[in-house]
Amino acid sequence: MHGIPILRDLVVLVMIAVPVVLLANRFRVPSLVGFLLTGVAIGPSALALVSAPDSVNGLAEVGSVLLLFAIGLELSLSQVAKLGAVVLRGGLAQMLVTVAVFAGLSKLFGSPTNTAILYGVLVALSSTAIILKVYAGRGELDSAHGRIAVAILLFQDLCVVPLMLLLPILAGTGQGGGAALRGIGITVVVTGGIIGLGRFLVPWILQRIVHLRNNEIFTLTVLAIGLGAAYVTQAFGLSLALGAFLAGLLIAESEYGLQALSDVLPFRDTFSGIFFTSVGMLMDVRFFVQHAPTIVGFALAILVLKTAINYGVVRMVRRSQRVGLVAGIGLAQVGEFSFVLAGSAVGYQLLTTSEYQVFLGAAILTMLAAPFLANAAADIADWAFQFRAMPTMEFATREVRAARPLDAHVIIVGYGLNGRNVARALRRARIQYAVIESNGQVVRQARLDREVVFFGDGTRGEVLERVGIARAKVIVFCLAAIGDERRAVAVARHLNPDVHIVCRTRYVAEIAELQRLGANEVVPEEFETSLEIFARVLRTYGVPDETIRETAATARKDHYDMLRERGATHTPVDTLVGRALK
Repeated sequence: MHGIPILRDLVVLVMIAVPVVLLANRFRVPSLVGFLLTGVAIGPSALALVSAPDSVNGLAEVGSVLLLFAIGLELSLSQVAKLGAVVLRGGLAQMLVTVAVFAGLSKLFGSPTNTAILYGVLVALSSTAIILKVYAGRGELDSAHGRIAVAILLFQDLCVVPLMLLLPILAGTGQGGGAALRGIGITVVVTGGIIGLGRFLVPWILQRIVHLRNNEIFTLTVLAIGLGAAYVTQAFGLSLALGAFLAGLLIAESEYGLQALSDVLPFRDTFSGIFFTSVGMLMDVRFFVQHAPTIVGFALAILVLKTAINYGVVRMVRRSQRVGLVAGIGLAQVGEFSFVLAGSAVGYQLLTTSEYQVFLGAAILTMLAAPFLANAAADIADWAFQFRAMPTMEFATREVRAARPLDAHVIIVGYGLNGRNVARALRRARIQYAVIESNGQVVRQARLDREVVFFGDGTRGEVLERVGIARAKVIVFCLAAIGDERRAVAVARHLNPDVHIVCRTRYVAEIAELQRLGANEVVPEEFETSLEIFARVLRTYGVPDETIRETAATARKDHYDMLRERGATHTPVDTLVGRALK
């Protein structure tokens, strides 16, 4: 029996990838970084452990198709509508300015206009996979910088289709206006046809498949739609990934999008790992060594300039300087979709082999650096702004006057749902308070509601001093990011050893650390939610409200006493529930 070369290559790929990815996870680095390093190591220009890289590249193309298909499924148009102006203004500004800056620099170095625009497009995109992984691990997806970063990434995902359509247009600039118009016409007709037919056909097909109550058939149908759309676009000379992305969007619009996403994710994760490994294999290590100064310089230019551009964009949508810098650093790397575009650009002869290798090396370096930079972004921002002579807070005259007479007041940091509820309760109790919020849109709306609110970063000492932290009786932190909350508690305790610090956190595991830093009261949403759940369960069984309140009060007291005094006796919640049901 003849051997199957690709099987051997896949075995080598997996055997090398497993320990590398395990090592990456050990150091809390996204697994795709491990896949990239694996590809570099086993590629033909390094250890040459893969004998048929073209076969692996074929699987990688399938991986890129499934990657774009899953991105289409994950892209929530309702989320786009919710973020609204931030997505459009911030995302559009980030894309246009980045493309313009890098295209201009490329022209200065002698690149043709179409290639210069391509460089700008390739660099403008950021890695959704890396940033979402890092921010999710740090609990920062709902932080101020997390929300604005997600908004910009969301806009970049929306740009996938226009950018795919741009490549043949750029490639046709030297073939006359007729060829360019013909290319535009084909792409518009094919794209419009897929969207037009798919909006009615895809839900109709899925609805009938669901009635069969067979998960295997449903999964096969979803994959068939994605791969079929990819085949159609390729048949008309367009990108495979374009069709897959459009199919993902169409399925996501239907009521079966969530189930489809859950079915596709295992395939996506497996094949995207092969995709990133194949990208690493494409890098010529010898070329990298010979042109290291150019490649490293290009990578540094990308990181520095994108950070500066992103910072300016975030400030433009009225976020604080610290949020701007943290989000700017987080979005400074090159995105995974740029590899797909760059590979297609080589096919269109928009990039030479040398230019492709320079971009590939620089892009991989930025992705390798991205997790470390994102983790260090908050500390970098603190260091950068500690030397500022001017305060990092912007005051309106009315708020300054309102803050001056405050004494024995409450400071609320964060004006989300929790912050608004605290402010409402304090207003009813006629207790003086001031609010600090770093989201400009929230501040504007709160001021329209005649709230005493300040625009600034409540984790910084000079901001807290301006709202009278030295005279405050209580400070309440309602921040989404645990890193920000820790830093804020430590700063507040340093500025006023006597202030009573109350903060909320998502997880019980964070209570001890926040108390060590100086918090007097820590309210874990995780635990409080569990109390509310069992209260509703008991109410369903007809347990009196008074008994439920006593049960919750006892559980809450024992739980917090246990956290303050390790080893103290306590009554488990399940025991209390058992008592209440008797």
